Amino acid sequence: MISYYSQLLGLILSAAVVMAITHHLLHGSGDSDPYREEGRLDPATIKALKAQAAGEKYSRVKPVVNNTPFFLPKIGRDFPDFNYTEMQRRVTTILVSYLRAIDQEDVSLLVGGGEELKQSLKLHLNNLKDNGVHENFDDIVVNRTEISKYFKDPGRCTITFQCSLECKHNKIIDGEVKEGSEEIGYQTRFEIDMVYIQDRDLVKNDSQKALGYNCPNCGAPITSLESKVCEYCGAAIEEYNIKVWTVTAIRECY
Repeated sequence: MISYYSQLLGLILSAAVVMAITHHLLHGSGDSDPYREEGRLDPATIKALKAQAAGEKYSRVKPVVNNTPFFLPKIGRDFPDFNYTEMQRRVTTILVSYLRAIDQEDVSLLVGGGEELKQSLKLHLNNLKDNGVHENFDDIVVNRTEISKYFKDPGRCTITFQCSLECKHNKIIDGEVKEGSEEIGYQTRFEIDMVYIQDRDLVKNDSQKALGYNCPNCGAPITSLESKVCEYCGAAIEEYNIKVWTVTAIRECY
């Protein structure tokens, strides 16, 4: 019995010592710290923790949604000549060229893609210019490309790919980096839509019917699907997206 009480007393004394040491380390022996007394972190610590969390989020690898094993057999049945390896390579090439076009502020650097994608790129560059922002994408490395979605609508099919990549990314305003980093690798994902128009007459949405239906000479929109000549410049019209897989949209998914 005496041994039991001795052990219990020893545990109590040890706990008291640990509590005293912890209190000393937290509060010190000098002036009191109001943040610590109230159980709050001081502003400098909060700022450092936020910066650390932002850096980890910025550099954390973003996994892709991989539904390729599920959708590829369906796509193969619908399109027996569909070459998945070639489409992966094509999607990756267009995505990298799209980001380089943003970096260099030059639409002509876009390799492939439909008119809709080109117009979207122009709009993005104009928005950056209007806001005095220069967006950089350097050292781009695509890590993985997989199919995430597949939709088959009347007259129109859409495959959505997801690409994970690493790059040096930042936005500069008035010569100063306002977002991103010039040193830390940025991990992100992009979604890329690839569309195949089988029959315009079956497509219910008029805006989807006219996908990429623009004058190849002046870029003016074609107001009638039956038009063979541009009403603005007189150039011959060619339907680019009939029975051809065309990348129509690229968007970052955080």
